[in-house]
Amino acid sequence: MTGPVELDVVVVGGVGIDTIVRVPNLPLADVDTVPVQPIETYVAHTGHGVALGCHLLGLHAGLVDVIGDDLEGARIRRAYDELGIPLRVVLHPSGTRRSVNLVAPDGRRLSMYDGRHPVGLRVDPNLWRPLIQRAEHVHVSIMDFARDALRDAIAADRSISTDLHDWDGRNDHHKDFATASDIVFVSTTALPADGVEWILANGRADVVVAMAGADGSYLHVRGEKVRHFPAVTLPDRPIVDTNGAGDAYVAAFLARYLDGATWPESAQAATLAASWACTTPGTHTNLITAEELAVRTRELG
Repeated sequence: MTGPVELDVVVVGGVGIDTIVRVPNLPLADVDTVPVQPIETYVAHTGHGVALGCHLLGLHAGLVDVIGDDLEGARIRRAYDELGIPLRVVLHPSGTRRSVNLVAPDGRRLSMYDGRHPVGLRVDPNLWRPLIQRAEHVHVSIMDFARDALRDAIAADRSISTDLHDWDGRNDHHKDFATASDIVFVSTTALPADGVEWILANGRADVVVAMAGADGSYLHVRGEKVRHFPAVTLPDRPIVDTNGAGDAYVAAFLARYLDGATWPESAQAATLAASWACTTPGTHTNLITAEELAVRTRELG
């Protein structure tokens, strides 16, 4: 590794605003009006969840992104100032990404994502290059502009991770991220049976983590047998909202990995962090801290 290292993790892309609507059921009834609980908004989205999760777990994390010169963008900048997390942004006239998430009483959600930015958006790579030079690890969200950061992270000899979310194994948009990253997270929601094998055969990844929601996660380490990590039940913290659970998983996995833990130890901690995130309403409102993770890990053996 070359260059001064001042950050543990820099996250490229993926901050926005979530509007959470808590609905009586999913799917919704075919009616004109559905009474709901108070509607709330949060600084959120995948890159923010990873950066905030790493920060709360004791890592020095930073984030770079494209946002709007709008009220939502100003809210994000204030939040990062208050958190003390380094933030570098480019302001774009298309505005700040948004999402409206419908959440059922059992925690299931339906997300309506407004990515805002035009297809093919590119930005000056000096947005991320200074932080990559200062970081040990780079997590690249699957924003289209962020793919350009992959080659810079490789050139800087930084380890790289990405979250492909609900990749179907065919969409070309995800393939650069899948093949350039050392650690790949992906949801099993749409993943074909040979999806993980394709990533390992065609990319640099040492490990692929297939996240399966209530079924936990599956750890695929190159050259080893697959290991299943069932979801953790916290008796004193029932599930109320699954928003941000995957981001919490990624953050805890990276925190343990960067601390020198084994892949299974990282996956176990991540499983606990994901379950914890599901026990509070809203997005990224109560991600697990390093102290809470240590306590719960001891309790669960």
